[in-house]
Amino acid sequence: MIYVILTHILSETELETVQPRQCPLLHKLLWKIYFKWAVRELKTPWCSPIKVKHGYANCRTPQGEYYKNVLGTRCDIRCQKGYELHGPQQLICQSSKRWSGKVLCKQKRCPTLSMPTNGGFKCLDGAYFGSRCEYYCSPGYQLKGDRIVTCMDNKVWSGRPASCVDTEPPRIQCPSVKEKTAEPNKLTARVFWDTPEGRDTADGILTDVILKGLPPGSHFPEGDHKIQYTVYDRAENKGTCKFLVKVRVRRCAKLNAPDNGYIKCSGDGNNYGATCEFSCIGGYELQGSPARVCQYNLGWSGVEPTCAPMNINVNVRTAAALLDQFYEKRRLLIISTPTAANFFYRMQLGMLQPAQCGLDLRHVTVVELVGVFPAQIGRIGVKLLPPSLALQLRLLLRIPHYNFNIVVMDKHGMDKERYPFPATPAELFALIDNFPLRKEEMKLQAEIGQSCP
Repeated sequence: MIYVILTHILSETELETVQPRQCPLLHKLLWKIYFKWAVRELKTPWCSPIKVKHGYANCRTPQGEYYKNVLGTRCDIRCQKGYELHGPQQLICQSSKRWSGKVLCKQKRCPTLSMPTNGGFKCLDGAYFGSRCEYYCSPGYQLKGDRIVTCMDNKVWSGRPASCVDTEPPRIQCPSVKEKTAEPNKLTARVFWDTPEGRDTADGILTDVILKGLPPGSHFPEGDHKIQYTVYDRAENKGTCKFLVKVRVRRCAKLNAPDNGYIKCSGDGNNYGATCEFSCIGGYELQGSPARVCQYNLGWSGVEPTCAPMNINVNVRTAAALLDQFYEKRRLLIISTPTAANFFYRMQLGMLQPAQCGLDLRHVTVVELVGVFPAQIGRIGVKLLPPSLALQLRLLLRIPHYNFNIVVMDKHGMDKERYPFPATPAELFALIDNFPLRKEEMKLQAEIGQSCP
């Protein structure tokens, strides 16, 4: 074998002078030559073998030697996926039998995740490569973003950043339907309820409560009224609840004015407790109940009124009894003259005759006192007064016997004005239109369209 090796390292001339079977000194020389060749050609390991945990080394020897840790060997260091190199990327086997540096493959780590407000996260392996972290939110909050993220090889977390947002509306409970009946002679009812309280499912904080409708303790008119409460939380989510307030008015059947009369009602005209008052136009008197009340049983008190033509009793004994028949019913225009031929008297009758409609419209009854006792008479329309009754009337009202005179009296028997000469209808009507009760009469007459042509 030594001889074979020598053929590679000696020339032919040298080989011819050296025979392997010569003296032992020659054999010893051959072994020395072989050792030098082995050192030159094979080279023994010089540095310790490279072992890179979680990585590997790609080494190149100076002359392609068998061992990868001979003197001058260069090794490129690489790390496995998920690991990163700490140290030089290349190591060289030095004459000191040591590599030129130290390397370490450390597991890659992503930045620490931010804890979401009102939530948190749980990780399987911290923030290292391949670790999976799952976000969660506190009750009342919902996750926005990716629930699960993974630490990737580029040291970045996968997915979108997560946050916990309050998307659930606050809760509010309204009372049930409130029903109320209006009190007597009222068209409204006062309704109370406890203001509902809202509750936020997240942080429990409400920023605003808005009421749409009348507040509790208000007077509600007849009908159905929608009440709505709206609450807002700090995330501007809103919760709403609604309920109805129902106000009912007990009502009687609607009453109508009697023929030749008027009706005036309080309240709404037919609500529980309403009062309707009746009156008649000039020349008619009321028969039946002057006022009726709508009762709880939805029936009217009293009896239905009618307006009958006024029947004046001229056979009473005193002037006071005669005047009592007109009290609160008619106004009186008393014309007194000493003789039927009196110029003023005839002029006055001539002016009143075409104004009869205006007199009736103002509830005026004309009483004529003509002559001087004992030859005197009284007249109301077509009815004649006994002489004694006519005399009493002049004495009671202090009307002169021997002069023309006009006395105007209101419905309460008050002497309102006297004229010693004829008065035009316009003067009389202007006076009467300012009497008590007349304003209300004019309003009622306008409502039913009663007027003179």
